[in-house]
Amino acid sequence: MTGTTLSSLDAALQLIQSHGLWILLPLSAIEGPIVTVIAAYLAQLGYMNVVAVYLVCVLGDLIGDCVLYTAGRYGPRWLPQRASRWMGITDAHRTALVDHFRTAGGRTLLFGKWTHSAGMPILVASGMARMNFARYLWFNLLGTIPKTLAFVLVGYSLGAAYASIDTYIYRGSQVLLVLAVLVGGLYLFRRTRRA
Repeated sequence: MTGTTLSSLDAALQLIQSHGLWILLPLSAIEGPIVTVIAAYLAQLGYMNVVAVYLVCVLGDLIGDCVLYTAGRYGPRWLPQRASRWMGITDAHRTALVDHFRTAGGRTLLFGKWTHSAGMPILVASGMARMNFARYLWFNLLGTIPKTLAFVLVGYSLGAAYASIDTYIYRGSQVLLVLAVLVGGLYLFRRTRRA
């Protein structure tokens, strides 16, 4: 199982090839990594400028991050109290989130950026924690710059195999998520044993 179907990838390639940077911006905000790979591949074929692809993909990724932050910051207000309780959103959890993002928000955001699969919940949680928005954007930019560059380099050099690359992105993000959960669980286990 891959992250995206082949027909969706082919459709993205055709859209970017036909409409260029105009369509690349919203697509990269929605599905950054594989769209970046496809756009860099098209740049290698001469359809676009690779530097423009990189800059637009960085901007698109940050726009997507802003949407997720906004959803976390304002979304819970619209939830009925019963739904909030069902999802485990309590005042105690909110307080813990605020404390966590105040002390370790930057590291957490970078972790979310680089593991990819943990990114969405972390970005939403930072909004729920009302993390300072300028600080939030700064750390996301720090994470996005090398991550997007890596995907541009992969796309530019190996982009013809974009369907296989999508599979590797999907599997790699799942492996990183499992490792993160295991390391986090081990850390919490050791911490509780010491207490």
